[in-house]
Amino acid sequence: MKIRSQSPLFIVALMCVLSVSNISAQTGATGNTENDHPYISWVSQYPALKSREAKHSTFRRIFDFLVQKNKGEVLTRPVGILAADPANFWVLDQGDELVFQVQKNKAEVPRTIKKKENYFTSLIGVCSMPGGNILFTDSRLNKVFVMNKGEKKLTILNDTLRLQQPTGIAYSIATDEIWVVETNAHRIAVLNRNGQLKRTIGDRGDGNGQFNFPTSIWIDDSGVAFIVDAMNFRVQIFDKNGSFVSTFGEAGDASGYFARPKGIATDSHGNIYVADALFHVVQIFDKSGNFLYSFGKQGREKEEFWMPSGIYIDSKNYIYVADSYNSRVQIFQLINGS
Repeated sequence: MKIRSQSPLFIVALMCVLSVSNISAQTGATGNTENDHPYISWVSQYPALKSREAKHSTFRRIFDFLVQKNKGEVLTRPVGILAADPANFWVLDQGDELVFQVQKNKAEVPRTIKKKENYFTSLIGVCSMPGGNILFTDSRLNKVFVMNKGEKKLTILNDTLRLQQPTGIAYSIATDEIWVVETNAHRIAVLNRNGQLKRTIGDRGDGNGQFNFPTSIWIDDSGVAFIVDAMNFRVQIFDKNGSFVSTFGEAGDASGYFARPKGIATDSHGNIYVADALFHVVQIFDKSGNFLYSFGKQGREKEEFWMPSGIYIDSKNYIYVADSYNSRVQIFQLINGS
């Protein structure tokens, strides 16, 4: 049995403080008490409702987290998602330090990940490459890993590459490039498909094209990149060549503002979705960055979130949200046009 180093009393206190402070933040951010939006429909979740230990107390959940009870059987703290459809998707679990493939409501760890020599400390971002290979980042190991489609081997993408806290990662089909967010360097590393550095974008600051601890990234089919500039409380948009296009967002406690922006994605209409961990919602903006609406609120029931992080939208507008501190992935669908 593996015991984590954190004090249980410390984690209990931290969770209580976050819960209390986030209630007020959530109320100010959404102003809604019901998920009655006409555009987003709840579809399912993993683990399924019937299999979740919904009646466990907070202290029991903390204990299970500390001792890693049922490790590999259920999710602990999902953060990153890559999906083909609701019956087939990948999840990075930062709590279990594992990568799961969920198929038909059953999660399995790929054979290559199960090997004892594979040890991850802080899984963050994930994306796919042409041919089916999967890339994922570990922000403490400062590496990008490659898992091939056949699951026969796990390699490091260019082990000579020096990254500073790689977090978000995305592949641009328009330019055949891999964009990696270097959070601690306040920049974006642009790589070729072999992991060789081509150029970097940005430096530290609050001007256009500058960053202050960026985290997540999403690149659409045209090559436009959407980057969460977390501590500047905004989203920055760049064209396929890395030139600055526009920005939107600022810190605040009302709809359309940001408190702790995390994952980002776009739907087939070009609308921009941002998961905000402290508001416990997903906020949706149009192509110009104008706030449209949000869904979710703080809680443990379906359509509710507790510090969501990663988000992914597939080609059919299914929306996958890593509901991190509810230890699950919730799936929604956009049911009405743009």
